[in-house]
Amino acid sequence: MLVRIAHSIMLASGWRRAAIMFVAGAVSVLALAPFNAWPVMFVTFPVAVWTIDGAANGRYGSTLNAAIAGWCFGFGYFVAGLYWIGYAFLVDAKTFGWLLPIAVSGLPAYLAIYTALGFAAARLLWTRGPARILGLAVTLTVAEWLRGHLLTGFPWNTYGYALTEPLALAQSVALVGVWGLTFLAVAIFASPAVLADEKNDTPNPWRAPVAALCVLAALSGYGAMRLMLTPTSYVKNVKLRIMQPNLQQDDKFNYSAKDAVMARYLRLSDRATGPQSSGIRDVTHLIWPESAFPFFLTREPDVMKQIADLLAPGAVLITGAVRAPSTPPGERISRAYNSVYVIDHDGSIDGIYDKVHLVPFGEYLPFQSLLESIGLEQLTKVRGGFIAGDRRRAMSVPGAPKMIPLICYEAIFPGQAIPPHERPGWIVNVTNDAWFGISTGPYQHFQQARVLAIAEGLPLVRAANDGISAVVDPVGRVIHSLPLGAEGVLDSSLPRPIAPTVYARFGDIASLLFGIVGLALVLRARARRQGR
Repeated sequence: MLVRIAHSIMLASGWRRAAIMFVAGAVSVLALAPFNAWPVMFVTFPVAVWTIDGAANGRYGSTLNAAIAGWCFGFGYFVAGLYWIGYAFLVDAKTFGWLLPIAVSGLPAYLAIYTALGFAAARLLWTRGPARILGLAVTLTVAEWLRGHLLTGFPWNTYGYALTEPLALAQSVALVGVWGLTFLAVAIFASPAVLADEKNDTPNPWRAPVAALCVLAALSGYGAMRLMLTPTSYVKNVKLRIMQPNLQQDDKFNYSAKDAVMARYLRLSDRATGPQSSGIRDVTHLIWPESAFPFFLTREPDVMKQIADLLAPGAVLITGAVRAPSTPPGERISRAYNSVYVIDHDGSIDGIYDKVHLVPFGEYLPFQSLLESIGLEQLTKVRGGFIAGDRRRAMSVPGAPKMIPLICYEAIFPGQAIPPHERPGWIVNVTNDAWFGISTGPYQHFQQARVLAIAEGLPLVRAANDGISAVVDPVGRVIHSLPLGAEGVLDSSLPRPIAPTVYARFGDIASLLFGIVGLALVLRARARRQGR
């Protein structure tokens, strides 16, 4: 039965092959949050292998056929995984609604080029037998790495995230990082393809999937042991309160809503959470989400006074806010920073961080002047685009360990989030996922931020406008959380960090070694077959 299915996929061509690959890519998204049905990739990745096997069939050369098949797989994967980006264009539908079809198809079409490159490179290395599985793992990992770095990078939903739920599986990211886990994911999930091989190509076809299951079991065993040996401990005398306002996007960008926004923030922040709670009075660190205000915070003295009056002596507010650059008196402000402020109980500013990694088309336009000249603007409608900060840096926080602030999707870039030689005591991720409604996007975002915490061995404190807000310990346990689409407050102690992980100390060395060894084994297998 399996052999017949494999042969029918190998012999497919034209639109039939394209449709098979599109569906396989789209179904693969079920492996990610919020579904986490990762065994589905044991079906979809063998389909990819069999399609590359059959790439010699068709009107084009085998490498081009493999590239087309890879593009179709990637297009299906990214359309299904990133459809929620379209919600952002409906926030101001009059201005941006016409761009929705372009966004939900154009970005996936671009990202699928990397998948196409991975498939084409795999076909160039292709050989019969289990070695071709390693070849695909090498080339797809390289393609995913390129996707995460070129043109500012967008590593969202890279395949390794399929192995980050349950939590025991995710622990391996502390050893090999997301890219190493991507290599392992492709190799493990593609391994059943060899069960359909001819006997002269693979005399013992069961060995590859059994080896893959053994690796999967080893990852699980390591993770279970790590979780058992790493109990959660807490920083003394730190009580966090995360405020999740669930504010509508039109209020967040409407200055006339200033008073209503502040009233909501103050009411929620001082909410009693139980019979023994005294509201904000026993909180040491209050955290509000990204771009929390429809105004420049420091240019509204009445608001700064309200914040000072809210905070208890010794308490601190950490909040996202748009920051105006220094300009001569009377000059119109046309650009701004997306920032994090640390504000003391007397209303003084203890620290500022400006977002470094801005979102293309959301916070700035590539070729900004040219596109603005023909009438286009980014979703945030900041003429000229936001200004990028100079670098990521650890920030001092009164009464708590140093923190690394990450704004929005800065938390999804493995290996880039924590600056060298500035290891903090915790990660603070402020974000505004309300752009994307009640969709899979915020779940994916939270999953990737949580994986970053595991990779670095640092606790994560996440404040999101409409969820998911959470406190996560350094091995990924969710201590407390607020669900998507709800308003409320979350009170928690601050988990302690653990010793720097292998990944934190050595970076992507493991994924590089996987690539080198995998490529060597593929070339050796090719040489052996050619020598027969």
